[in-house]
Amino acid sequence: MKTLVKPVAATLLAAFLALPAMAQEIAAPDLDTLPAADVWFLGEVHDNAAHHLGQARAVAALAPKALVFEMVGPEPGDLPAFDDAAALADALNWGEGWPDFALYHPIFLAAPDARIYGAEVPRERARRAFSEGAAAVFGPEAGRYGLDTPLAPGDQAARVEEQFAAHCGAMPREMMTGMVEAQRLRDASLAEAAARAYAETGGPVAVITGNGHARRDHGAPALLAGAAPELRILTLGQIERGGEAPEAPPYDLWLLTEPAPREDPCAGLKG
Repeated sequence: MKTLVKPVAATLLAAFLALPAMAQEIAAPDLDTLPAADVWFLGEVHDNAAHHLGQARAVAALAPKALVFEMVGPEPGDLPAFDDAAALADALNWGEGWPDFALYHPIFLAAPDARIYGAEVPRERARRAFSEGAAAVFGPEAGRYGLDTPLAPGDQAARVEEQFAAHCGAMPREMMTGMVEAQRLRDASLAEAAARAYAETGGPVAVITGNGHARRDHGAPALLAGAAPELRILTLGQIERGGEAPEAPPYDLWLLTEPAPREDPCAGLKG
């Protein structure tokens, strides 16, 4: 088992960006032949069922020893057989705010022997990060995941704009600084869970999370690379067609999919 290395905060992002990146679009059949890595971050749009089927397809090919879920609490404990969806959802305390567990069940079935890890940040901790900052809430290991280092002004401004857009422009911009801190806390929680999963199982590890947390530039993969630069980390984003996809998506690999049918998520907020 490899020993995780405590990072130097100044090398947090450089350590990850120094890794070779494929940076290319793939098609669905390519999910069956993903390259090997110690940790894969598999992104999603949460309510898109096709994205979860894509994750399940990737997980079946990668055969991870551990699965880390953004949607699961930190200590899932003993779990029933993965084929019993209702019992599994109950044991995981699959909570309010996430899509129906049925969308995610195929991912569990794709790795029936994997150990399950959770990285969900409870609302109370997210609220504290909003007001106190991510480092104060994360605790003594905050420096290991770069939380004790303020973001560069340009990076901070870009993240504020991302959060402003994500909240439909319906909240004051000055509130977005707190939202950025909550996002940093979630990124660090995912990175920490992935590091622990690798240390305890020897990997490979697959992390199931939203596209925003799977970004290789400043999401959880970048924080994990700073904490454990010896790990081979790769990222996959699943991007819906018709959206505002960047010309160069911030993932090693990305897959374009059809959008899920949904009502305008901003309609209620703007109204």
